[in-house]
Amino acid sequence: MKRAAASLFLSLTLAFPAISAEKDYQSAWCHKNNGIQEYRLSDQTRVDCLTDTHAIEFDYAKKWAEAVGQALHYSRMTGKLPGIVIIIEKASDLPHLRKIIPLCLQYDIELWLTFPSDLK
Repeated sequence: MKRAAASLFLSLTLAFPAISAEKDYQSAWCHKNNGIQEYRLSDQTRVDCLTDTHAIEFDYAKKWAEAVGQALHYSRMTGKLPGIVIIIEKASDLPHLRKIIPLCLQYDIELWLTFPSDLK
């Protein structure tokens, strides 16, 4: 029985590889864009990536609504433009873009997308 369970676990692990951590995407993107990671604000919140022009929140596509609020807060606290990097790992993430794009347009939030291929 233990052997069968281990075999099933291994099969599922190979079929569904682990999702990369948000911090991995944040590190790769922020480094590429000369930003400061985890910039601490006076209210003890942290901007995922602070660049010369933007205060940027990173989030997975399904957490799009949280990203909007955080980006606006970080912008207000830093005086920099709000930005969001949405992590797209699978096709089912794409419909979330229909929700976030209109809000980004309305509130002048810069939106970028990042993919697993950006980690290589």
